[in-house]
Amino acid sequence: MPIAGRTRLSPGVSLVLLASILVSFLAASAAPTPLYGIYQERWHFSPVTTTVVFAVYALAVLASLLTFGKLSDHVGRRPVLAVAIVVQMLSLVVFIVANGVPTLLVARLLQGLAAGAATGAVGAGMLDIDRARGTLANSIAPGLGTGSGALLSALLIDFLPAPTRLVYVVLLVILLIQLVGIALMPETVTPMPGARRSLRPEITLPRAVREPLLVVVPVLFAVWALAGFFGALGPALVRSLMNTSIVVGGLVLFVFAVFGSVAVVLLRNAAARTVIVTGIVALVLGMIVTLVSVMAESVPGFFVGLALGGVGFGGGFQGSLKTITPLVEAHERSSVLSLLYIVCYVGFGLPTVIAGFLVVYAGGLPQTADEYSVAVILLALVALLGVRRATRTTKQTAATGRGTR
Repeated sequence: MPIAGRTRLSPGVSLVLLASILVSFLAASAAPTPLYGIYQERWHFSPVTTTVVFAVYALAVLASLLTFGKLSDHVGRRPVLAVAIVVQMLSLVVFIVANGVPTLLVARLLQGLAAGAATGAVGAGMLDIDRARGTLANSIAPGLGTGSGALLSALLIDFLPAPTRLVYVVLLVILLIQLVGIALMPETVTPMPGARRSLRPEITLPRAVREPLLVVVPVLFAVWALAGFFGALGPALVRSLMNTSIVVGGLVLFVFAVFGSVAVVLLRNAAARTVIVTGIVALVLGMIVTLVSVMAESVPGFFVGLALGGVGFGGGFQGSLKTITPLVEAHERSSVLSLLYIVCYVGFGLPTVIAGFLVVYAGGLPQTADEYSVAVILLALVALLGVRRATRTTKQTAATGRGTR
């Protein structure tokens, strides 16, 4: 309801504002990716450290989601978003003044905490305003944010001065404008009691989702492990294949994220099984192309594999959610989604750190990329077998039911 003497944004403008916040948060999380090579040269740390800095963000997002994910239902979307934006701005200031690995870790920790708190509030706020358009925006915005953040960072590094600071200054200005927008946006939910109780993580596994969860866990782990690898080590891998510009390295996350978003849009009305199988097939094909391209030192082939991997990510993630969420009662959604995100962010962070150790202490970056591709393919094939087995079980159950009538 409008407050006297203060102009409030319309629902349509509010929806665009919330989507833009999701884009800018993901852009901020992806902005350091093209810079890791510069940080590594300046401060002389190994790929292991790069992957640890990267994984800290995933752990912080996970902790924040589990703790603050339901808070906006109780205190309102606007207060949570305002605090999250301020914390995100603080993380960018830390990046600007960073002078070593400890400050990078602090910046990534703050980023993760802000992103985890904002994700739930933004997503719920868009659904409050318009369920259909909000659902689509929730699906598209993360990919656009991740891709645009990496590409913007790479372009600024290559063509403008202050490579380790300018992108963060640009994002700071954008976030400041969005903070003003939050002050003008009407609240989309009526606050209710229980804010303190909502901070306690609650994870339960209803009986109805136990078997389907076993089907989707390998898919979720595989696609998020792939996203983590490309996010942390993708630009370095491209540079090892070809002595090319930072912009080409920044295209790694852009191509992966944009093709993932395109897959989400194209498959949004398809059945869950169709979506998840499409994602698995694209993932396997993408990893085969990537494997061959790395061995042949082909950058164009690598980007084709990257695009297919993006389709695999979009289809695998969306198909997993479409498989599980219809089976869950309204009061169980937060707990089940929290469990799914645990799988996602463990897959996002842990294999990437292992890859960093393999790069340093085993066969180097190209060989690690080959081994990583094989591991993702094996996980995807396990997932495909699980989907086929679940489909057969469903058909047998349906046939038995018809036979007893």
